[in-house]
Amino acid sequence: MTTIKPFGISKRMVLDAYRHVKANRGAEGIDEVSLKMFDADLSRNLYQLWNRMASGSYFPPPVMQVEIPKKQGGVRLLGVPTVSDRIAQAVVKARIESELEPLFHPDSYGYRPNKSAVDAVAITRERCWKFKWLVEFDIRRAFDELDWDLMLKAVRKHVKDRWALLYIERWLKAPFVTQEGVVLPRSKGTPQGGVISCVLMNLFMHYAFDRWMQKEHGYCPFARYADDAVVHCRSEAQAKFMLAAIEQRLKVCKLEMHPEKSGVVYCKSRGRNQDYSRIQFTFLGFTFRPRSATNRAGQLYTSFRPAVSQGAIKEMLGKMRSWELHRKTSASLHELAERYNPVLRGWLNYYGSFYKSAMSRVLDHFDQRLVRWARRKYRKLERHQMRGYDWLARTMGRQPRLFDHWLIFKSHVVRTMGAV
Repeated sequence: MTTIKPFGISKRMVLDAYRHVKANRGAEGIDEVSLKMFDADLSRNLYQLWNRMASGSYFPPPVMQVEIPKKQGGVRLLGVPTVSDRIAQAVVKARIESELEPLFHPDSYGYRPNKSAVDAVAITRERCWKFKWLVEFDIRRAFDELDWDLMLKAVRKHVKDRWALLYIERWLKAPFVTQEGVVLPRSKGTPQGGVISCVLMNLFMHYAFDRWMQKEHGYCPFARYADDAVVHCRSEAQAKFMLAAIEQRLKVCKLEMHPEKSGVVYCKSRGRNQDYSRIQFTFLGFTFRPRSATNRAGQLYTSFRPAVSQGAIKEMLGKMRSWELHRKTSASLHELAERYNPVLRGWLNYYGSFYKSAMSRVLDHFDQRLVRWARRKYRKLERHQMRGYDWLARTMGRQPRLFDHWLIFKSHVVRTMGAV
């Protein structure tokens, strides 16, 4: 006898959600069940989740709160749901995303299908060439401060499935649990790190900012990625007006503009020689500022362009130091390439999208660490630094495809030491 469930959630929806979560990996939540452990009894776990969701008896467990240090100091609070809860959220996300996507503004780039941070940086670069002035702003603790009443008003307007509404409300109200085991009730916000949170953030900001901008200030184009955005203006007066207007709009929506990460910027470049206190800004890991460029005739000129930010460089160098590559002498060079190429490739594909040469400092640092590794691994190189650079040059010559960046960058450390 077939039992009819009150909610139309199919087993295939749960299976597809599981595949999405597995592809994105992620840490375990408060139940300490990893993806590997979940997979050990996959059929039973998925059936149990489907049964509870389809019957309306699924209640999300508390979300583990993790503190992530910020580059500028302080911490960012991330919420880590359990594996099964991430799957449940992915079921709802898949159901409502297709309905919400046509609603969203084309210049909203965060967490959306077929849109990326690189797209946001690219359109911002083009508009900086057309508009002299810009407003940059960031929202303080945006995910943590989203007002539930305003959020649910938007959700109820667009989400028609009763079960999706039910579970969104339950996820909003699920408490945090600190790593020390302290339960923290919540009265606002959506945990940054939750699968459903990115869609809820976009829906909230659609009404808080995107739609308001389109309706009230359509003459100023913008690009927004979650809680980070820029607005282009034609004059200093217009930019100052927009900065104040945006700050007031955010207050109406119970959000606060971050004063240290917000302000008016002059996009100084060729033909734009006005003095101004702020001629650069950082957006999505790229710093936009006046930079040297070459035209088709080979002449140098100044252009307002993005390149990897110093903060991003510092973070990548710190990541490399944590690898302690020089201590991995039991590994072969090919094993090192297999281990670190995916990370280097990801960095290069993203931060090398604009003004690629700015990435040379990061990639040269990796090559220096390779030399240090070789001098510890091979006794004949141990006491001779120059031989280490000779070894790197010869290896690059024999195997130029071994590390992805070798095809693009001829190592500065090798050139400096005169090895090639």
